[in-house]
Amino acid sequence: MKEGMSTHVASENTPKLQLPASLSRRLASMLYETLLLIAVLIFGWIFPHILLAALAFAKAPAWLIQLHLFGLLLLYFCWCWVKGGQTLAMKTWKIRLVGVDGQRLRPTQAVLRYMAAWFSLGLAGAGILWALVDRDGQFLHDRIAGTRIIGAS
Repeated sequence: MKEGMSTHVASENTPKLQLPASLSRRLASMLYETLLLIAVLIFGWIFPHILLAALAFAKAPAWLIQLHLFGLLLLYFCWCWVKGGQTLAMKTWKIRLVGVDGQRLRPTQAVLRYMAAWFSLGLAGAGILWALVDRDGQFLHDRIAGTRIIGAS
């Protein structure tokens, strides 16, 4: 080995230092995500139920409508988080969701984050406010799922 050459070779799998995304960017992304979800819900949730009512003259029971909503959003978020770490809103605001190790999310992490986010938002936003006291500024559902939101390049 030549003098001055390092014996450590960084591989493509070695996570780079990733800075956390600012709270303001994460909140702006959440607001934009809400607007985008309107389109997702119209085509994936409302439209099928309108067709069912119009064509079959039937109305789905409330529990099925709620389950459909829950499942549609689960599919949307988990697919985006696992496949690329970003929803469209996250791409726009240049943030990415990764595991605490800096790697892509595993499907179980994505589902756990999705489930925990319902409680974070449902408890008067307590899981979002958690970021104000968290040592790394992460949301409660990110702590629970072992994920974090970083700035994307």
